[in-house]
Formats: sequence, C-alpha cells, structure tokens
Amino acid sequence: MKYTLWTMVILLAATTCVAQSSEAPQVPAQGQQSTYVLGPGDQVNVTVMDVDEIGKQPYRIDMRGDLDLPLVGRMTAAGLTAEQLEDAIRERLISYVKDPDVTVSLEEMRSQPVSVLGEVRNPGVIQLMGHKTLFEVLSMAGGLNPDAGYSIAITRQRQWGKIPLPDAHLDDSGQYWLAQVATKDVMDGTSPATNILIMPDDVITVPRGSMVYVLGAVKKSGGFVLGENDKVTVLQALALAEGLDKYADTGGAKILRQTNKPDQRVEIAVNLKKIMDGKAIDVALQKEDILTVPVSGKKQVLGRTGEAAIQIGTGVAIWRPY
Repeated sequence: MKYTLWTMVILLAATTCVAQSSEAPQVPAQGQQSTYVLGPGDQVNVTVMDVDEIGKQPYRIDMRGDLDLPLVGRMTAAGLTAEQLEDAIRERLISYVKDPDVTVSLEEMRSQPVSVLGEVRNPGVIQLMGHKTLFEVLSMAGGLNPDAGYSIAITRQRQWGKIPLPDAHLDDSGQYWLAQVATKDVMDGTSPATNILIMPDDVITVPRGSMVYVLGAVKKSGGFVLGENDKVTVLQALALAEGLDKYADTGGAKILRQTNKPDQRVEIAVNLKKIMDGKAIDVALQKEDILTVPVSGKKQVLGRTGEAAIQIGTGVAIWRPY
C-alpha cells in the first residue's frame, strides 16, 4: 500500500523532533533490558513494511546521538536499544500508517568503548554489548595478570553519574568521577555491591602490585606481590619462596632497601635462624625490598662430600665382586 501527503508528514516530523533532539539521552535503568544500548557512531538498519522510502541503506547515528530518517525526520536514538528505537519510530508513523511494522537491527557498533589498562592479559579498548559489570569487562580483557595489584581504579565521565562506590569523588576538573575498589572483592565475588555496572567511556586501570623480591638460597626465587596492607614479613616472604635451600646461610641474610636516591640501597642484616627460632623479631619488608639469602660455603662443601660418599658407597655396592 502506498501513502500520500508525505510532504506534510516530513514537515510535521521535522518540527516535532527539534525539541526531542535537544534532550539528553538516557541509559535504561539496570534490569530494564539486557540488549545493546545505541550511541553516537553506531550504524543501524531500519525497515518499515510498505514504506519504500525507509530502509534503502544503513543509517548512522550522529555525534549528537540523533538519527535522521526519511519521512520520520531527526530523532534521538542514543540511549535506546534497538527495540526501544523501533517503538519510537512506530510512534512517529502511527498517525500516518496503520499499525506500522518497524524493524531495527544493529549493523555496526562503535558507540560504547571502555578502556581497560594495566595488568590484564589483553589491555585495550572493549566495546560494551548490553549491560556489563566490572567483573565481566575484566574477563573480556582476558583476566588479571599474576602481578596485578590489590585495587582497581575506575574513571567515569560526569555525564554518566557518580560511580556507586563509597570513595567516589570528582577530580580537580570536576568532569570525571574517580573511585577504587578492592580487587579481591570483585574477583572473589565476596562483595556483590562492588561489582558495579560499567558505562561507556569508562577507564578501568589495574595497577601493578607493589613487589618484594627474594633471591639466593631459596627454593623459588623471584618477585612476589605484597598484600593489601603493602606489608609482608621476612618469614612470609620465605614462605612465598617455598622455603630455604639446604645450603642457605641462615645467619648471613640481608635486606636491600631503596633510599631517596633510586640508584642507592641500604643493607639491613637479618639473622634468619634467630627469627625462625623466635629469638628475633620477624622483620617487615617494604615495597621493592630485596631479601637476599647467601649460600653457606661450609654447608655446600659438607653436602657435596656427603653426596660423593653416597655415590661411592652405591658404586661399591653395585660393582663389588661376589
């Protein structure tokens, strides 16, 4: 069926949409729907049965969040789902078309980038598809690296509202909300309220955790992420290093600690034997401390002598003639 008086429709629609296009787009509230929310840069396909003027080509939502359709005119599309946009177009046409059959589908998605930076396996920009929580976005980035820190920072444009976390505050410019959340709360699911919804253009930063290092005569030397309080003791560090090597010099260990000059460290003597026997205080390590455990030459010589004796004895037992 073909319709007439389209010129009147265009004029009426254009007049109506001037006021509508000035309204700020609203993101649907949590729980209202679970499909993709349209925004600037997205491209959609729109078809209306029996109306050939619409649907000949995809339509791009402009930077103001508006969509300009033949016969319908300019209307706000940002902040709506495809289904909600169908309803809005249908309302524009219902006075001129009986029961308009409108279909909107997403052709190209560009509007909802989220930046995930720092200690994740695949840092970069992620496009949101529908409502996504912080945990889901981190999972889309490949999850956290082993040296990820114990807090996650979130930056949000002011237009999307305050970040729903207790410490949220505006930055000095007043244009961005800033907040932090404990990594453990989000990843372990122990505090569901901290697993917040992520908004378009959010920047999620996972910093590298503060580290301490254990080197020398231990079973597993390397760097270890500090706990939430940025502290770990000597015995705790040795536990992370899976304990001492059998040749460790328990009386000659030391801590190398940074000074105000980045290229200089001070040495702090540590008697591991006394600490393990409870006769000395278990020293607290600070971030970037290096605990070094030297090899005991005496133990090494005795150990090698014992190993040689065992090998000789084994050889005699094997090769002794009968």
